[in-house]
Amino acid sequence: MERPCAWKAYTPDALAELEQLCGEYRAFISENKTERECVRASVALAEAAGYRDLEAVRAEGGALNPGDKVYAVNHNKSLMLVNLGTEPMEQGMNILGAHIDSPRLDLKQNPLYEAGDMAYLDTHYYGGVKAYHWVATPLALHGVVCKKDGTTVEVCVGEDPADPVFCISDLLIHLAADQMKKPAAEAVDHENLDVIVGGKPVVIEGDEEQKEPVKQLFLNILSEKYGIDEEDFLSAEIEVVPAGAARDMGFDRSMILGYGQDDRVCAYTSLAAQLAVPQVTRTAVTLLVDKEEIGSVGASGMTSRFFENTVAEVMELAGESGELRLRRALANSRMLSSDVSAGFDALYADRFEKKNAAIMGRGLCFNKYTGSRGKAGSNDADAEYLALVRDIMDEAGVAFQTCELGRIGAGGGGTIAYILAEYGMDVIDSGVAVLSMHSLWEVTNKADVYEAYKGYQAFITRA
Repeated sequence: MERPCAWKAYTPDALAELEQLCGEYRAFISENKTERECVRASVALAEAAGYRDLEAVRAEGGALNPGDKVYAVNHNKSLMLVNLGTEPMEQGMNILGAHIDSPRLDLKQNPLYEAGDMAYLDTHYYGGVKAYHWVATPLALHGVVCKKDGTTVEVCVGEDPADPVFCISDLLIHLAADQMKKPAAEAVDHENLDVIVGGKPVVIEGDEEQKEPVKQLFLNILSEKYGIDEEDFLSAEIEVVPAGAARDMGFDRSMILGYGQDDRVCAYTSLAAQLAVPQVTRTAVTLLVDKEEIGSVGASGMTSRFFENTVAEVMELAGESGELRLRRALANSRMLSSDVSAGFDALYADRFEKKNAAIMGRGLCFNKYTGSRGKAGSNDADAEYLALVRDIMDEAGVAFQTCELGRIGAGGGGTIAYILAEYGMDVIDSGVAVLSMHSLWEVTNKADVYEAYKGYQAFITRA
């Protein structure tokens, strides 16, 4: 069944709301390109909307009542927002879950070296990337350096127009005959994704010659600007990301071109939907988690106990303590695993099966299953749950479509859906269609961003 284009139904007021939302979203992803930055910015928005720090509430010995709003931060890289409903939590929650990590390059712990009179930072790629995307393009450095004295230094270079940018060199076409014969996956070695950060030697008075003068000048700049030395890289988390802001795309400004839209487009719309709803019947939860791109592992990933432990803490303060009540609350919950889907690309049409593909501009996507080959690794939502979701979206006037990630056998992918489904709750993947997913600059359609926001609001208020 072909769904209509969402743009055709918009009134002037709806278009104005769409542009405002997309402008705020564009600014959010331009300014927040790491997990830590996303969490910090989200907390600021949550506090402005009346959310309180759960840890502070607990420390004060307070209680939680219907209508209260709290948040919890995990390792500065994941965040949980809770809007307590009038129904007991034991009866279940309505949950939106998205991830805020994106494919990138991370600096190694011993990254700095000099070669050919240039200074380089060595990297290790994170998530699924095409190495050739990362060469000969402006790059920025974002992250933190944690020093032994307990202080943390924030680093962000390459975003301000006055900043320098960085680059990974590519082999000139004149000498690339052998490179051009290689498969795309081998054309650029991941071990060669080293960022050029300097090309001028330090000048030392007298006859003493510096062994690595370009590297030394780079270290001198770090010491002067940030008060850090080479050894401090051992306890640093610096991410290499594309430099520059997200932009409107197309003469009609119907699309957004930006880095990290997988999955910050779903994270932002989930956050905005949660903050826009003042009161709920069933407790509403928004989860923004880390590490999805590498398997949802680690203390800040979805497979950690952060979500479960935080639910237990909230229930304790709400007077619903007990292991059995916690298990019932989790099993009775409903979730939208808010993650992007592959937008149909006519230039690569043979990778899709069009009648089950996500068409740009036709609204919020629902993937009954993801995975690869024979649905391996997928959640595969129940038909009964999908029927409920359809009814919610239709009642709220949300444009939506159902889709698969791509043609059978063409590849595949996964989300955090299966992890939450282990509790027995109903879960389905739901998100925004994206072109050029996992590239440096991904494309979304503003209508899909707007419909996701509307759909997520409808879900947490009625599911």
